[in-house]
Amino acid sequence: MSLPDLMSPIADDMRELDAVIRGRLNSEVVLIRTIGEYIVSAGGKRMRPAMVLLVAKALGYEGKFHHLLAAVVEFIHTATLLHDDVVDESDMRRGRSTANAVFGNAASVLVGDYLYSRSFEMMVECGSMRAMSVLSGATTIIAEGEVLQLLNVHDPDVSRERYLQVVRYKTAKLFEAAAQVGAILAGASDELEQAAAAYGRHIGTAFQLIDDVLDYSGDVEALGKNVGDDLREGKPTLPLIRVMEVGTPDEQQLIKQAIEKGDGDFEAVARAIHNTDALAYTRGAADAEVQLALDAIAAFPESDFKQTLITFCAFAVKRDR
Repeated sequence: MSLPDLMSPIADDMRELDAVIRGRLNSEVVLIRTIGEYIVSAGGKRMRPAMVLLVAKALGYEGKFHHLLAAVVEFIHTATLLHDDVVDESDMRRGRSTANAVFGNAASVLVGDYLYSRSFEMMVECGSMRAMSVLSGATTIIAEGEVLQLLNVHDPDVSRERYLQVVRYKTAKLFEAAAQVGAILAGASDELEQAAAAYGRHIGTAFQLIDDVLDYSGDVEALGKNVGDDLREGKPTLPLIRVMEVGTPDEQQLIKQAIEKGDGDFEAVARAIHNTDALAYTRGAADAEVQLALDAIAAFPESDFKQTLITFCAFAVKRDR
């Protein structure tokens, strides 16, 4: 199923979300509007804000604040992307040049800061201290994840546990917060709220695991970014960690040097990954996370929205971009 088909139960809500995003990007500062429009027009999966909408609807919410808080989640995510691309010195995302490549690092960082600030301004409007607590706490955890990842770069001794900590902080936390906020808006019980948070956490982890697989197996045109970027940046992701665990001494040395130098032989590394079935191993870890996500929402009432959340799990692990 394509992503637009998957989103069909909330198609009207996604249009409302886009309207909120464009409206709230408005600024008297021309450069902010220009970069904001550049980012919005790039598209993206919008899975995180969709999580707010789907969980809220699945648990019976009928108000309007889900559009606003979904936009908050998208602004937080976009701010992290702007900052990430500067830190990683990336020049391609979603099939075109990154904002920092077009407008410069300084502008990208500052507009990322603007989006963070705008998101907090928008949070206040919903009047829910609980939702604000979850979202503001998530931004702190995400920032910690960024720093933890920075510490892991070029370190071939990173363990699976350290890697997963970065994934849960840097990527999964916003999925978790998005789903949890949807439940909070719906006035769900503590049990259902925690189930929603667990769903988001596990599907977010699976999503990142598949991203790490696609970095070594994806097509650059499908992905919209440069295949092999993680290796060039010296990031020890799970496929590489797996080779370090079970590969031959020569393969382990190859991966060690590639992580340390960040300029390893991509083809040789890809062969080592293939020889050790590291991609299948990583996909298996993603499948396990998806099963935990499915288990978490078993108690949700039956609806088209719950079914979409279930289908999201398959999309997260079977996608090619």
